[in-house]
Amino acid sequence: MKTSAGTIKTQIADTYQRLDFNAVRLKRMLRVLCERFAITHADISIVIVNDSQIKKVNKEFLGRSYVTDVISFDLSDKNSDGRVFELVINAQEARRQAKSRKHDAEAELMLYVVHGFLHDVGFDDATQREAMRMHTMEDEILDEFGYGITYCG
Repeated sequence: MKTSAGTIKTQIADTYQRLDFNAVRLKRMLRVLCERFAITHADISIVIVNDSQIKKVNKEFLGRSYVTDVISFDLSDKNSDGRVFELVINAQEARRQAKSRKHDAEAELMLYVVHGFLHDVGFDDATQREAMRMHTMEDEILDEFGYGITYCG
């Protein structure tokens, strides 16, 4: 997507294909997030996977042998103006959590996208204070896009 100041490219690979979501809305949300964080040039890849696939990614890149909701990578070159993000999103986990939290699975999926993006732009959730700041931002963004307050800490 071309913005007035730059280009935001988004690719989505849905290997899970069992959770409906609005790809146009997702891309628009990422464009707005880039604008919010003054990112004018970005290549963002979203890969939607299942439990076993994300467990493999978690093991290979983080040395952890368990299922998780999202893993994000900032692959940006420090010598470039552009940003490169890859987010691996677990749709199977999104379905489970959405059912547990009693909201739409698409909203949960979008929570994972926003969470991964925020990690890539410098947010952290390692401490209670950082987590509160990050989750407040997630809810603000998701509410702005019509998903409502999704994170139920």
